[in-house]
This record gives sequence, structure tokens and C-alpha cells, in this order.
Amino acid sequence: MTLQRREFLRVAAAAAVCPSFSTTSWCQAYPSKPVRVLVGFAAGSAGDIIARITADRLSERLGQQLVIDNRPGAGSNLAIEAMAKSPADGYTLGLVNVGNAIGATLSERLSFDITRDIAPIAGIVRGTSVMEVNPSFPAKTVADFIAYARANPGKLNFASGGVGTVQHVAGELFKMRTGINMVHVPYRGTAAALTDLVGGRVHVIFDNVVSSIEHIRSGQLHAVAVTTAARSSALPNVPTVGEFVPGFEASTWAGFAAPKGTPDDIVASLNQAINAVLADPKLKARFAEMGSTVLAGSPSEFQILIAEETKKWSQVVAYSGAKPG
Repeated sequence: MTLQRREFLRVAAAAAVCPSFSTTSWCQAYPSKPVRVLVGFAAGSAGDIIARITADRLSERLGQQLVIDNRPGAGSNLAIEAMAKSPADGYTLGLVNVGNAIGATLSERLSFDITRDIAPIAGIVRGTSVMEVNPSFPAKTVADFIAYARANPGKLNFASGGVGTVQHVAGELFKMRTGINMVHVPYRGTAAALTDLVGGRVHVIFDNVVSSIEHIRSGQLHAVAVTTAARSSALPNVPTVGEFVPGFEASTWAGFAAPKGTPDDIVASLNQAINAVLADPKLKARFAEMGSTVLAGSPSEFQILIAEETKKWSQVVAYSGAKPG
């Protein structure tokens, strides 16, 4: 392929994602070089995989490489903090996720406000978690679990991959909605928590479907209910917690954002490109295999999601009395 043809394809790709009303040079020139995406998770993690799958498709559509830059730490807030402080030129993006909404209240030293200091672009996926127990545990349904907990106050515990994780706050939300008493047992990562659940040393966990589904399929763990508002295609016969506990919903989610002040044309162009990529049935199927559903939507819709989730988890963190680990 000649240089002239490559440049033609790049320009054509950029034009395809520019809104028809745009006449600014920002959109006409963007992107003219690789775009960095800051991801607050380690390589190979679920969040990293979601970012890479989406970035690969966007690279094809935009004609420029989206390069993943892993910055794990502080519940993924280090990555978003670095993104928020980057130039607002569209060449640094970040994977904003539920951990940032939780950290807005839990973390005491953040230098940014997730609801004010970023420019939301688009949601990517919403992920399902599952309430699960060891098969030997006497309660197999949500109703039976609540009854058992009430009959044994203070004797049950729930595991998580650490303070402030979705597993932790989901357990606290369950306590808040049901009025039961469980002791939180934080681990240094999900793998250790699952090992102890399989071994019967802890009683329950609210874990991401991706990391737990093989344990469920093998019979090592029993799926009590999924935590999303709707049932999951990954576990279609498993009810939702909300079917027994009205108002309960706890899910993971992720989307792309840019620094505050990023030109509207660039945000609109990226939003249109992301929505086009997420409309692909093959990509939807791939995310479904991970227990996730596509979000897509407008920047304002993603901004509303971030604000609602930040408010919701602030109430749960306050209820739990949790402090940074």
C-alpha cells in the first residue's frame, strides 16, 4: 500500500466519524497520530481486555492506533487522575469504570472529581456479578440466604478482592437492603477469595461472572443470583437478587472519557465511532461471553450514569463505614 493510499484511508476514516455539522479543523485533522488510553488495571484483567477489544476496533475505524497504557493502582483512580491532568487535545483517553465512582467517596486524596473533571465520551459495557456460595452451604436461594443470616446474626461473612472493590460494596449494599449482618473479609485479589470460598472458609462472594463462571460450571460453586437488574445470558437460569430484594442492583461498567475541555467535535467524533463499533453483532457476542452487555449511547448519557453511580455508592460507603485499605 502506498503512502498516498494510506493517507487517503486515514482521512476517509476520520471524515466518517465526524458529525455532519462539524466544520472545524479539529475534526478534519483528528486523529493525526496515535491515541493513548490509560487503563487502571493490570494487563490481562477483565477491564484491560474490555479496553483492548474496543481500542483495537476503534484503531481500525479511526485509521490511527489506540495504545493501551496500563496504570493499575488505587482502584484504577491513578489512571484517571493522570488522564484528567493530560492535555485536552483528544490524544489521551481513559477507561472510566465503577471503581472510580466508588473511589470518589472512599478515596481521601483524589485530586480530581469524577463528575466534574472529565469529559465523558461513551459507555462501553455493563458487566454482571454473581452472588455465589459453596455447594455445601445450607442456603441455595436469596430468600433462604436471608433467612439463614437472620437466624445466625453476625456468624456469616462475605469475601471480596479488597476494600472498595465492587465485590465489597455489593456485599455492603446487600446488607443495607436486607438488614442482615455479615462480616467483610477482604483479600488481596479475587483469586485468593475464590480459593477460600471453594474451600468453605468463607460463606459468600459477589463476584464478576468472568472470574467465577468456570467454578460455577464445574460445580465448585453455586450461583445464587446475579446482581444486575436483568438476568444474564451467561447464566440464563439464575435469578437476579432484585427479584427477592427490591431495588438491589450492583454491576460493573466501563467507558471511555477524555480530559475536561476536550473539544466538542473530538468528543462527538469519538462517541460516534465507539457507537458504530459497539453495534457490531460479533463484538456484542464477544462481550456477552464475558457476561457483559453493550452500553453505547451519548456523552450526556454516560455522564448521567457516572453521576448516578457515584451518588449510589457514596451512600453505601457511608453506610458501611469503610475506609481506604
